[in-house]
Amino acid sequence: MAAPFPIDPYQTAIAIAYRNKKLIADSVLPRVPVGKKLFKYLEHKLSESFTIPDTKVGRKSKPNEVSFSAEGKTDSTEDHGLDDKIPHEDIDQAPENFDPLGHSTESLTNLILLGREVRTAGLVFSPASYATDNKKTLSGSSQWSDYTNSNPYEEIMYALDKVIMRPNVMTIGRAAFTKMSMHPKVVKAIHGNSGDSGVATRMAIAEMLELDEILVGEGFVNLAKKGQPVNMQRVWGNHVALTYRDLLARPESGATFGFTAQYGDRISGAKEDGDIGLEGGLKNRVGESVKEKVAAPDLGYFLQNVIA
Repeated sequence: MAAPFPIDPYQTAIAIAYRNKKLIADSVLPRVPVGKKLFKYLEHKLSESFTIPDTKVGRKSKPNEVSFSAEGKTDSTEDHGLDDKIPHEDIDQAPENFDPLGHSTESLTNLILLGREVRTAGLVFSPASYATDNKKTLSGSSQWSDYTNSNPYEEIMYALDKVIMRPNVMTIGRAAFTKMSMHPKVVKAIHGNSGDSGVATRMAIAEMLELDEILVGEGFVNLAKKGQPVNMQRVWGNHVALTYRDLLARPESGATFGFTAQYGDRISGAKEDGDIGLEGGLKNRVGESVKEKVAAPDLGYFLQNVIA
């Protein structure tokens, strides 16, 4: 039986290849392929790996026996897609070297990825995604916008030491990173000067904190309802997430703070629609099936409201 919505390999290639470099969701919660929409993942008990049993063995006795368990959990990927109507008149009248269908695919893909960015930021920058003792809210003089009394370097170093597996990735909103990169104590620690001038680079800060990567969220989203004046807001707020990321981890193996289950590839295709304009047109669709998950709340630390 023919598919109700044809998939075009060329348009699908555009949808897969298109990337908005300002978006970081794929690095914060890496995509992991799953064989079906319904997928299983394991939640390991933290105590089992760190509680030492009696290991002493008598000359004729058997060693003590231990067992390891993991709670199997089930979730499902969710479909996210958008359609765009393109009149044949627009296609016929398009300027030379301009592909209306390809442009539509890129624009739809960008919106779908922006939606994923918002979901990921909402999950990773939520206190509920972290263990009880692995979060802290800054206020007043402790916030990094107070250059006299605060100390971002110490705050982060202490937080890193509190996580059972030291985080190797820091995710931070652009406004917060700008304040941090110009903070006198950070500039002084990196450049060895008085700290009253200069900027600390992302690479230098990562090296100083012994992190594999610092991810800076720069995306914007319009929060206004349709027809209302534009209300542009940053996707990533004034917070910091310190997480342990294992790029080789899978839902059923390995330890990592979070991941994104992805079923199949992102798809795109167009079909004829006679109700578009006078001459008909094409209805173009782009979509993917994914689910963002925090799998190990113990492997992250959340600093909320790091700047005023």
